[in-house]
Amino acid sequence: MRHILYALLSCSLLLASSPVRAQQPAAAPATYARSLTQAELEGGRLCAAAHGQAAQRPATASVTHRAKMERYDVKYYKLDLALENTSLNVSGSVWMRVRVGSQALDSLAFELYQAPTGSGANVATLRIDSVVVNGRRSPGVRRAGPDATASLAQPAAANSLVDARIYYHGTAPSGNSAAIGNGLSNRSSVNIDTYNGAPTFPYNVTWSLSEPFSAHEWFPCKQVLTDKADSSDVWVTTTLPNKVASNGVLVRTVPVAGNKVRYEWKSRHPIAYYLISVAVAPYQEYVNYANPAGGPRIPIVNYVYNQTYLDYWKTRIDLTPGFIENFSSLAGLYPFADEKYGHANAPLFGGMEHQTMTTQDGFSFTLTAHELFHQWFGDNVTCASWEDIWLNEGFASYGEYLALQAFDTPANARGWMNEAHRLALLNSGSVYVADTTSVNRIFDYSLSYKKGAGVVHMLRYLLNDDTKFFRALRTFQNQFRGSTARTADLQAIFEAEAGRPLGYFFEQWFRGRGYPAFEVRWNQGGSNVVLRVDETVSQPTFTPFFETDVDYRLTFTNGTTQTVRLRQGQASETFQLAVNGTVASVAVDPDQWLLDRSVTPLRDNTLLATRAGAGLLPLTLFPNPCREELWLAALPAFSVRAEALDATGRVVLRQAIGTTQPQVDTRLLAPGLYYLRLLSTGGELVGHGRFVRE
Repeated sequence: MRHILYALLSCSLLLASSPVRAQQPAAAPATYARSLTQAELEGGRLCAAAHGQAAQRPATASVTHRAKMERYDVKYYKLDLALENTSLNVSGSVWMRVRVGSQALDSLAFELYQAPTGSGANVATLRIDSVVVNGRRSPGVRRAGPDATASLAQPAAANSLVDARIYYHGTAPSGNSAAIGNGLSNRSSVNIDTYNGAPTFPYNVTWSLSEPFSAHEWFPCKQVLTDKADSSDVWVTTTLPNKVASNGVLVRTVPVAGNKVRYEWKSRHPIAYYLISVAVAPYQEYVNYANPAGGPRIPIVNYVYNQTYLDYWKTRIDLTPGFIENFSSLAGLYPFADEKYGHANAPLFGGMEHQTMTTQDGFSFTLTAHELFHQWFGDNVTCASWEDIWLNEGFASYGEYLALQAFDTPANARGWMNEAHRLALLNSGSVYVADTTSVNRIFDYSLSYKKGAGVVHMLRYLLNDDTKFFRALRTFQNQFRGSTARTADLQAIFEAEAGRPLGYFFEQWFRGRGYPAFEVRWNQGGSNVVLRVDETVSQPTFTPFFETDVDYRLTFTNGTTQTVRLRQGQASETFQLAVNGTVASVAVDPDQWLLDRSVTPLRDNTLLATRAGAGLLPLTLFPNPCREELWLAALPAFSVRAEALDATGRVVLRQAIGTTQPQVDTRLLAPGLYYLRLLSTGGELVGHGRFVRE
């Protein structure tokens, strides 16, 4: 991954106008045409770069212990720790303020790593020195693996606030249990890619990465997604010249005896346990600013290795303000505008969206965009269950595409989407995560990232209106600000924008498996074009049919084109279109909206012949023009389905009719000219005609 990452740096960015871009960044990079590198196509893969290293493991807390933790609500964390950039040793305290639930509390349950029973004396573990609750020392702390329970000297009343300070020390484990590495990691930041001119940075970095289950590997906590702390403070004491990057605002730095310094960070926004972070190294600071419309000037605090590193990456780092301004115009103001955004460098071969301070290895275009868009999707609004991780990773991946649309060429944005579709279709599984104990499955690159992004793209297509689409994103952000959400919550918002139920869409694309393919045959007779579309699916046992609109682009012999959007309401559909000109070819989904594997449509010269013989009925329609009802004469003796198509070829009405009910209800149709066709139960065209709705 590092070879790919650093290979892209010689490429500048080509800026292009786009309807979804709000404004130009304050400082635009140099521009010239080029193609996307593989790393830019796969910025999200850098986010998920080391997922393959993660072991399959259960969520840390036992069911019984989690039930104990659910008896209170976390309000506040304060970490006051001693850390160095040269080891995984950690010591200090964590202050947890919690609100007791409806029943009195006689013990406080939390999570903290403990080496397995029988481990040697030198094995990494975290030891609890004492627990003080409401000023009184706990009479006893029981531990069973990561489950810790401190008895209270005096029970806490229902609905009361409890302040608990947990004093501990030890060495954080090293076992690749987080999504990328460990809860706390330490390694050399030397860049091994010296062959391509990249500079080296020969000192160590200690950094945290807690997603999904590894916060307890470096501080006592409650690892429950739906229980965000209302606020947090992170204090870290370290040896100079180290600096400490963390969440929120740096309140002050305090000199400490022994050539040390304490960094005091505070955040007053709700935060999920896994987004609390630290990074410790002798960093150099570089600050730039974003100026989103209607918002304050936002500092972007970058903790980089040194001046050589900054010189190497500065052009890419300076894209961040424009990204913030653009995303703010699309999804709502940057959620933490009153605090900051920033980056802390660590050699993690990817990135992690720690709230207001992303930990990142390098600054590829799409990696920076991906981690930044997480501040909206993942940090401000966090998935309420790992089953719904696509709400984090799918949307962050789509942020890469939005950034390319706004700041790059249409060809490169299209190339990204084409590659995203290719990767998504490599896995026939579901976006929904059934096994939330598997880190590898939660962060499956093809499903959670790329297929998730594809689902977001199809929601945009479904609404067919960017105003509605981005309004839905802003509504989602506002409605669940500082909280968590499920897929059903997002569905309700999109249903409100669409004005109709979308359960079928989410059943197909979120819970369903596989993808459709559309085999299209077509022919032209005079001013009429017939399309015969047969849908097949890759996983018929799980998702037997995908109901969807599909775009078809007709290219005429004179070089002009016409795109029509048609509804695939059943496995086999026949569409008849009125055209002006001779069609040379037909393309399925030419703008890559759908996750599908469709083959090139073929002209079938027999198609019209089989429809235009004795079985094809010219319909007598009356009254014509009509208002409320359209009557049909000379119906066939068998059951048929009537479909009305508007001038674009879109099916706008479907109704079963027969000799006992020879009329079509046209009250819901807008005034205009329509094409009416009768289809047999097998989808064959058996009659057609035109009518006008007044």
